[in-house]
Amino acid sequence: MKKKIMPPTYFILFLVFSILLHFIFPIKKIIFVPYTYLGWILIIFGIILNIWVDNIFKKIKTTVKPYEAPSKLIIKGPFKISRHPMYLGMGSILLGVAIIHGTLITFIFPILFLILVEIIFIPLEEKNMEKKFGKKYLEYKNRVRRWI
Repeated sequence: MKKKIMPPTYFILFLVFSILLHFIFPIKKIIFVPYTYLGWILIIFGIILNIWVDNIFKKIKTTVKPYEAPSKLIIKGPFKISRHPMYLGMGSILLGVAIIHGTLITFIFPILFLILVEIIFIPLEEKNMEKKFGKKYLEYKNRVRRWI
């Protein structure tokens, strides 16, 4: 079986590229101190959100991997306000890093990450959820927004 690239791999790559390109091509600074400090709030939010969600997945013993069929439908905790809180957390961290650096080039990466998960992972996950949980998932999907 071909090994598939998981979302955290893309997240780490985008994070590294964002930081490297900020220093290699610091094109047009658009956010300045003290506003750059707001990035830390987004980073802390994203880290806490991802740890919280990961712990929920482990506690109820279902897969976090988008290519695998889930065994349980999670609708509690952060899943009450977002159907994809892990992606929200990763996107938040990337946006926080972009704000801290404040250069135009760094804002490409949170956008690319969100586009990537919207095109590759979310449709796959939602299809698997719909297939596995049917009407219960569709009701949840109608109640809770994709991001926030």
